[in-house]
Amino acid sequence: MFSFRVTASDSRSRARAGVIETAHGRIETPVFMPVGTLASVKSLAPEELKAAGAQIILGNTYHLYLRPGCEVIGAFDGLHAFMHWDRPILTDSGGFQVFSLAALASLTEEGVSFRSHIDGSAHLLTPEKCIEIQGCLDADIIMCLDQCIAYPADYDDAAAAMALTLRWAGRCRRSWRSSGGGRNALFGIVQGGMFDDLRKEAAQALAALDFSGYAVGGLSVGEPAETMYAVADFTLGQLPAEKPRYIMGVGKPEDLVTLVGLGADMFDCVLPTRNARNGQLFTARGTFNISNARFKTDTRPIATGCDCYTCRHYSRAYLRHLYKSRELLAYRLHSIHNVHYFTSLMQRMRQAISNGGFENFRREFFQARQAAADA
Repeated sequence: MFSFRVTASDSRSRARAGVIETAHGRIETPVFMPVGTLASVKSLAPEELKAAGAQIILGNTYHLYLRPGCEVIGAFDGLHAFMHWDRPILTDSGGFQVFSLAALASLTEEGVSFRSHIDGSAHLLTPEKCIEIQGCLDADIIMCLDQCIAYPADYDDAAAAMALTLRWAGRCRRSWRSSGGGRNALFGIVQGGMFDDLRKEAAQALAALDFSGYAVGGLSVGEPAETMYAVADFTLGQLPAEKPRYIMGVGKPEDLVTLVGLGADMFDCVLPTRNARNGQLFTARGTFNISNARFKTDTRPIATGCDCYTCRHYSRAYLRHLYKSRELLAYRLHSIHNVHYFTSLMQRMRQAISNGGFENFRREFFQARQAAADA
């Protein structure tokens, strides 16, 4: 039901292209996964996501467990039928949301006790419960429960969180195996703060458990970009080369290009749709805000040469009018373009890796951004 193979590698970096096979189809890597927290990528229908190039989307265990719940989703035999999406889905464990959204969350060896941010009801999320919920969601790729820590964190706190994450990973794997395994791929999550020795220990321990793939957690949590790149570079180098490697929650185009060069295969972030709702649009020459007065009579599309639905049919002037008028169509059209930009960026990187030209691609990508910044 799940496999991964590398189809091309760059000779001057760790960048690689590959193919993940799942029960709901093929995923070409490196890949960006739009975030559909509540079984919906905000403002976009599944057909629009497909047209924009999305191969796989992400759902959130915490949110979907609380609402609509497994009773509702189980009646559809999982998320795919419930949300009318027939391509692969990844669900995260919900651990980050427990710590960031839930009221009165408390952590023990057993799991995390918390009160719902929706109605205040009490819940206990254990590693076993995490696997059970994701089994109900029936995503193609599911994640182990991990402990998320804030940045900055001192060494002792990072070490304790890493050790607990490893113990929970073992429990998740046992629960996954006992429930049949194989139907969904299970990824382990590497924690360890910004400390190389903790990251190495975590990566080696998770590799010994032989997960379907491995995620690097605890990045893009407020640390400087240079620190994120250094930790990602070290951690990715510790993970098995024959398994997919996923950087969680990372998202800026500059980050994607840099991290692909370091050997990452998978990414997710809310940036394309969140920024779209705030009027920020992504292009090869950088980002701009559509509310700027200079676009009032601009007849050009968002990006010349872009073949997304929005750029083929609408001008900057019209999009600015919609956005300034707070018309809901603005959020949809902006999101279509931004998701298309991210998926096409990944497609261009896959092609560059396969053609042996990734380093040229990377250089030209950053040169275009620098030229726009200097203009």
